[in-house]
Amino acid sequence: MRARAVMAAAAASLAVMGIGLELGMGQINATQNLAGPVGNATTLTTSGAAPAATATPTPTSSADAGGTAVSDAAASGTFAGSSVQTRFGNMQVSVTIDAGAITEVTALQLTNHDGRSVQISNYAAPILRSEVLSAQSANVKGVSGATYTSSGYLQSLQSALDSAGF
Repeated sequence: MRARAVMAAAAASLAVMGIGLELGMGQINATQNLAGPVGNATTLTTSGAAPAATATPTPTSSADAGGTAVSDAAASGTFAGSSVQTRFGNMQVSVTIDAGAITEVTALQLTNHDGRSVQISNYAAPILRSEVLSAQSANVKGVSGATYTSSGYLQSLQSALDSAGF
């Protein structure tokens, strides 16, 4: 009788774990398809090569207050950063620069080692994007609880900014 009760309890536990796994995988798939808040063009991919920059750095010039020509080092266009390997997967972002200002940061690839790393990346990427747009540089604080994601994101961003001469 006791053995039957133990077996029934074990079967019930397995059923509950199976249901939890199915619900969790459904949630992970749903979060991978999110594009983030309105206006955020975060694109999540799990693999693939980096797209090339869509513009080549071409310095522009303008005049300062004294009428002297000043050359702007940064070019306008979209520049892909290098793919940065982290403990939980690769990170890659692209940056769009227009008239010497960062106008968009797009995640091309976020960590995807497991469901938890996907969840962390989906949480951290919009926050990092917002901070970068506010600071107009890669010199921002990482997101608490997303150390690897933050580090990879900002390293990839800095490489994109470097390629743009920003």
